[in-house]
Amino acid sequence: MQNTVIYVGTIWTGVSDDSWIEAFAVQNGQILSTGTLEEVKNHTAAHYELVEVSDGIVLPGLIDGHLHLSLGGTQLAHELPLDPADNADAIVAKVANWVQELATGEWVIGGIIGSGTLPELNNVEFLAKLDAAAQGHPVLLRDDTMHNRQVNSAALHAMGITDGTPDPEGGTYVRDSQGRLTGALWELAGAVAEGVAAQSHADPKQRQAIALQTALDRLGSLGITTVQDAATMLPHFEGLTALEEADKLHMRVIASMPIRPFIEPGTVGEELFATSKNYTSELIRPQFAKFVLDGVPTTLTTALLTPYKCVHGNPDPNFRGELYWAFDDLVDSLRRCAELGLGAKIHATGDASVRQALDAAEIVRQDTNGGPAMQIAHMSFISRADLARFAALDVAADACPFMWFPSALTDGIGEFVSEETMADIWPFKDLLETGATLAGGSDWPVGLPVLNPWLGIEGMVTRKGAAEDGDDRTVNVDQAITLPRALAAFTRESAQALGIAHETGTIEPGKSADFIAIDRNIFATPIEEVHKTQVVSRWLGGVKN
Repeated sequence: MQNTVIYVGTIWTGVSDDSWIEAFAVQNGQILSTGTLEEVKNHTAAHYELVEVSDGIVLPGLIDGHLHLSLGGTQLAHELPLDPADNADAIVAKVANWVQELATGEWVIGGIIGSGTLPELNNVEFLAKLDAAAQGHPVLLRDDTMHNRQVNSAALHAMGITDGTPDPEGGTYVRDSQGRLTGALWELAGAVAEGVAAQSHADPKQRQAIALQTALDRLGSLGITTVQDAATMLPHFEGLTALEEADKLHMRVIASMPIRPFIEPGTVGEELFATSKNYTSELIRPQFAKFVLDGVPTTLTTALLTPYKCVHGNPDPNFRGELYWAFDDLVDSLRRCAELGLGAKIHATGDASVRQALDAAEIVRQDTNGGPAMQIAHMSFISRADLARFAALDVAADACPFMWFPSALTDGIGEFVSEETMADIWPFKDLLETGATLAGGSDWPVGLPVLNPWLGIEGMVTRKGAAEDGDDRTVNVDQAITLPRALAAFTRESAQALGIAHETGTIEPGKSADFIAIDRNIFATPIEEVHKTQVVSRWLGGVKN
């Protein structure tokens, strides 16, 4: 039995918006009691260690309910960093500089390209410049949505793609008006490039291990104790298990496994679901299937209820995007998830795809077992007629606040989507007023290359970028929420959405001792300074790491 430790300080439990205590006791990784120091002592054995947190405050460990561990870690550890604000010339210059350090034939892989920059790159002139800068190296660059790629001629050659190659199912090899490849790859066309690039790595397992460790170290330093990986593939399970066996996995990972072919190549669907059971542990939990109902606005693949503002050559002025799933197939697959004991994490960026998900939820909720746990991720646009359905159908809203900062991505979306639709983007306040579960996440490395949950929390309150950046733009500021509700989105609400609220997300008796100490009382400082928060210490299951 471990020694009992009593922590004393200014402690926000997260149980409610204004729940504060003076102390709590921890034993064997669990919280025994909470309250005043005297109350906690009275419920504790005679022998205990007292730890005083004198600066800042203590909070529940943060939960990032939506990110991509492998993509983010690989970007940090191995790849060419691009800024979303980089224009075509800046991208070419960075590629030219990067190749100087590469071995002959090694791929240039990197990102992220801003959505607003993509149209500038989608032409044979840029392809020629990229070829010259790469000096014969294949190039694969990802955009800020992670749904699209930009490659050069050497990469197209390695992929076996020519002007006459038919598009893959679910993707597009983009061509100009003369039928020439531009190097732009949309949706699942990017998976072809990713697969060929992956085959070029000399030691993919070691590369994956380094990437995952890099990601987990960064997340831990930011106070995150639990994550939901939004697209967990077999190599990711293998890498996480290797880290756990080496006692290097200090994070609870809830896995979401693609049910259909994904942008990353590999085993998906029921084969992956079955194999994942071999990797299940206390920290690695394959609990969700990942569905993708539509794409992203910047390639006209988001499914909308109203026409796009700009269709870039599409001959149909009433074009509204497309749904990737037939409705009956979606319902059947959700029922199958319930049979398998898996929740459903559903990518739906448009109001039409959100409605499809909710319509399917309404049917499966009538089943005997009530259907699976469900999250709708991103849900950038929601018809007002559908807002109350999240709570009514017990469907969690998986919000990624990093996505809606004034940024290249937000600007890019605004170029394509009508002003009326953009005016209602990310209606968090309205969702909360209906009683919906609003879970916070980053979708890292999508959107912004910077991973900082405190920036996301601040932005949920201000609906604007960090004050020090001098950016006074706002994004649907009427949907601002309070700081306690923003913190709840990254603690108890995310735990609820992930199905682990019984064990983490708040500081209360019976739960895992997952908590952090930060360097300031963010409730008593200007909201514009929350993004500067530093994590002093972090505990997972009562263990400081």
